[in-house]
Amino acid sequence: MQISVTIITYNEAGNIGRCISSVKAIADEIIVLDSFSTDETASIANALGAKVFQQAFLGHIEQKNLAISKANFAYILSLDADEAIDETLVKEIVAIKSLSNPAKAYATNRYNNYCGQWINYGAWSSDVKIRFFNKDFGTWGGLNPHDKIVLKEGINPEKLKGKILHWSYTSIAEHQDKIERYAEIAAKAYQQKGKASSTFKIVFSPIFRFIRDYLFKLGFLDGKYGFVIARLTAKEVYLKYLLLKKFMANR
Repeated sequence: MQISVTIITYNEAGNIGRCISSVKAIADEIIVLDSFSTDETASIANALGAKVFQQAFLGHIEQKNLAISKANFAYILSLDADEAIDETLVKEIVAIKSLSNPAKAYATNRYNNYCGQWINYGAWSSDVKIRFFNKDFGTWGGLNPHDKIVLKEGINPEKLKGKILHWSYTSIAEHQDKIERYAEIAAKAYQQKGKASSTFKIVFSPIFRFIRDYLFKLGFLDGKYGFVIARLTAKEVYLKYLLLKKFMANR
């Protein structure tokens, strides 16, 4: 088995080196798709041996599928520039590469770091992702900006023990800024899919999300940041349905 690692960058040169270094032991090629970042992302990736392509940002799903289309090998490990893989996952993938009949897809936990603190509870603690897969049996889908790998019918991923490490936000202000952009992207995607909003969804969906994440999923055990994550996630849900209702009214 040979593996193409695809990495999507979002103007994050400070992370691209860490990301590429983490996959060196398992990658047969590293493809970086950069959306014309204004920092040193492209030059850092080039210096580390990656094949760098540039494309104005088309959308999360679109960028990731475009990166896959540039891969020379069937098996893909797909990452964002603010992610890396841990040593356990490296060892597991090395072992998988020697198998004569590997699975068509593999799932792993993503461990999230928020403002310097690793998050162990709440919705972010059960963050299972399919990121290692045969591109003949899966592709990026879902709804922007919350993309996911969609596998062909009947394909079930095997679960790995290793982790994808995700440095999500370095500050609460950064998170606040992104939820506003993500809410607008999600509202537009919902509109395109014919999904509807309502006063009920605007009021009660964020309340339910906060209660679920902070209480039922024990987000409060992560202290201050557990509360902040639950609150801002609920706010993103509120903004998404509010914007969707406005878009519906302006049709």
